[in-house]
Amino acid sequence: MKGLRDILERFSRGEIDLEEALSGIRLLSYREVGSIAKIDHRREDRIDVPEAVLAEGKRPEDLARIALEHLESAGKVIVTRVSEEHLNALRSVELPENAEMVWYEHARAVLLKSGRIELTGGRVGILSAGTADIPVAEEARVTAEAMGCEVVTEYDVGVAGIHRLFPAMERMAGVDAMVVAAGREGTLPAVVAGLTDAPVIGLPVSTGYGAGGGGLAALHSMLQSCSVLAVVNIDAGFVAGAFAARIANRIARRKLSRARQH
Repeated sequence: MKGLRDILERFSRGEIDLEEALSGIRLLSYREVGSIAKIDHRREDRIDVPEAVLAEGKRPEDLARIALEHLESAGKVIVTRVSEEHLNALRSVELPENAEMVWYEHARAVLLKSGRIELTGGRVGILSAGTADIPVAEEARVTAEAMGCEVVTEYDVGVAGIHRLFPAMERMAGVDAMVVAAGREGTLPAVVAGLTDAPVIGLPVSTGYGAGGGGLAALHSMLQSCSVLAVVNIDAGFVAGAFAARIANRIARRKLSRARQH
């Protein structure tokens, strides 16, 4: 952790005393935002996943305070499930110099960042079974891109017209991990996992109705798959994108390490 190293080095040089060093280390763990939140602004240093703030259930003014605190302390934060009221509150915030807010309408997500996001070399593929599944797939895309990955997307390639999938799979050649979003009966991830050597993360989506509606049939189908795949919760686009990006980034780092050795 770069921040912890800086504190220890300053302490060893006598630039700060013990109490100041301890105070700084405590701040590395979390930072309080009034009485409403304790933010984990060193999460990316610890587990390589940036903080994401769920907007649902939060007052717009509280969300804006929390997001700004994350931006100032960590340099980046993803905000998911953003309503129009939340978006207006975020847009009203005065951002630090060199910071920007990016609104992803289809994903209902906001990315607040200071400076450019460096590419890691990791590559993630994202498929959606239907057009209705795109918003959740887009949340996964925003997350993977925020983690420095190149993302390749192909949407509306579900099993109702399976011939659409095969050209899409050609574009996915060489990706390190794949997210496959599907609602209704959730068949597509199992099919894809049987066709590719990349790890597949099944992302059940709450499209569909009747028996097993709301994503339950899709979730159960993916969990019962005879293909080898991992499955996240219903509509958990952030989790799927982050998991795929972690895989891709580890592969990219290993490739870079091997290249340096040779």
